[in-house]
Amino acid sequence: KCRTGPLDIVFVIDSSRSVRPFEFETMRRFMMDIIGNLDVGPNATRVGVIQYSSQVQNIFSLKTFFTRADMERAINSIIPLAQGTMTGLAIQYAMNVAFTTQEGARPLHKRIPRIAIIVTDGRPQDRVTEVATQARNAGIEIYAVGIQRADMNSLRAMASPPLEEHVFLVESFELIQQFAKQFQDKLCGVDMCVEQEHGCQHSCVSTPGSFYCECNPGYRLNVDGKTCSPIDACADGRHGCQHHCVSVRGSYSCRCRAGYYLSQNKRSCIMIDYCSFGNHSCQHECVSIPNGHYCRCRSGFTLQPDSKSCRATDLCNGVDHGCEFKCVSTEGSYHCVCPEGQQLQADGKTCNKCGAGHVDLVMVIDGSKSVRPQNFELVKQFVNRIVDLLEVSPHGTRVGLVQYSSRVRTEFPLNKYHSADEIKKAVMDVEYMEKGTMTGLALKHMVEHSFSELEGARPLSHNIPRIGLVFTDGRSQDDISEWARRAKESGIVMFAVGVGKAVEEELRAIASEPVEQHFSYSADFTTMTHLVENFSLNICPEEGKGETEIRSPCECEALVQFQTNTVAILQSLTEKNILWARSLAQMTARLEDLEKQIANKK
Repeated sequence: KCRTGPLDIVFVIDSSRSVRPFEFETMRRFMMDIIGNLDVGPNATRVGVIQYSSQVQNIFSLKTFFTRADMERAINSIIPLAQGTMTGLAIQYAMNVAFTTQEGARPLHKRIPRIAIIVTDGRPQDRVTEVATQARNAGIEIYAVGIQRADMNSLRAMASPPLEEHVFLVESFELIQQFAKQFQDKLCGVDMCVEQEHGCQHSCVSTPGSFYCECNPGYRLNVDGKTCSPIDACADGRHGCQHHCVSVRGSYSCRCRAGYYLSQNKRSCIMIDYCSFGNHSCQHECVSIPNGHYCRCRSGFTLQPDSKSCRATDLCNGVDHGCEFKCVSTEGSYHCVCPEGQQLQADGKTCNKCGAGHVDLVMVIDGSKSVRPQNFELVKQFVNRIVDLLEVSPHGTRVGLVQYSSRVRTEFPLNKYHSADEIKKAVMDVEYMEKGTMTGLALKHMVEHSFSELEGARPLSHNIPRIGLVFTDGRSQDDISEWARRAKESGIVMFAVGVGKAVEEELRAIASEPVEQHFSYSADFTTMTHLVENFSLNICPEEGKGETEIRSPCECEALVQFQTNTVAILQSLTEKNILWARSLAQMTARLEDLEKQIANKK
């Protein structure tokens, strides 16, 4: 066996039409004889085989097989290409593909020899000198083996120096097997680690005509190329330990500070939850800290001297409440109120009245088959009643409408119509889609398209409130969480109205904070009275911190007006449905009386 250490060997075999079938069989045997004397394996010698004629074919790469039996089976299954002799193309492939780390070659810094054994029987039909030089400069040691009709000048142009050790010419295919032993001795040579004093501190690796030193795992080779030093695996800063890195023989482990424990990923640290032990005795809340815990009271309560119990305080007297008119204390909290005729503003403190505001409103209505045509008409009436109470104009309120089922359709964008009459006519012309309920897809469409400036939404810098109202009657057939979150993060105030089989969890996920003020549910289209009670006027977002405000109080008034109008429309539609239901009941009772009278006469 070859004992000179691991090698990366690629056979480059000529299978042109000049190589007759029985001659190609001797080339198979040549390769298998060489492989039979190699110590093959993933950490020993790796072998690859390519054949070429007018094109190049990869038989197996350096990473494909690691046993001689597998390699021999693959070699025996080769079908010669039987075309031209493009030796230069084959060398180019070996350099650019076969000897890459992606195909199984070990990295150059490991100094494992890369050896190409080219076996050919003729003159190349392309240029080989330049590409062979590039391959040798890339660190590939080339052995050129010519058989019978091979051109000696081409062999010398391909081979590595010294040429007398890398160029071989065999008179016939019959003699190539005898040559294999001679070539094997040349390839392997002597074990230089045995023949001379190598001086390696840990281990010596022999290569053809030379050797190099290697270190044990956890050590690195010093600049003298012989001695080894322990590797500090923590020093490069790539360990990823959240708290402490501890180096151990070329590896490392992570440790946590006191009061923390190591998580399952063995890198991050989790604070010990002392409150979870159940012995804190806090009346309200327990807060864990490293190496302990402390008790905390809810807002509006004061922690007592025992550091555990809490007592309510009159916050109106104890804090700077900032109420413009009057502060009203409640247990653990307070709120501001305004004089009659004035409304509390979005800041929860001031009472200034504002003029009429404007919004960009997109209504997203469910057109799935579960809604049914007669109820879809009620939804369209609902939309038009909202439009009746809006000041629609290019510079006032803009309205867009989206319908969805298994797909999403923009019925009209925000910049399509500039008057309430135009919008109402377009609403009545909307055709019922039927099919599925893809609410998540509809939310995605609303965020990406409906509130884009291209479709008529005013720029965010104008502080025009953006309102999205989603009306649905069933469970969504896709995920809504991501696009509901994105909608709210992009500044859209989201309302969710559910009827029938609508899922409360989905409605809550769609609605803006505070959720209770932005979603409502009714058992069916004719019993929506209670939806009115669920809406609240406190829907304006808090003012932004710093020099720029998200919205002024007057702009928040636009949201208040929209919500108030929506409540009125819901109540009106609900009352009409109740009257219709009563009329139907009276007619049914009369019909029953008539049937009884007819039966008695008979």
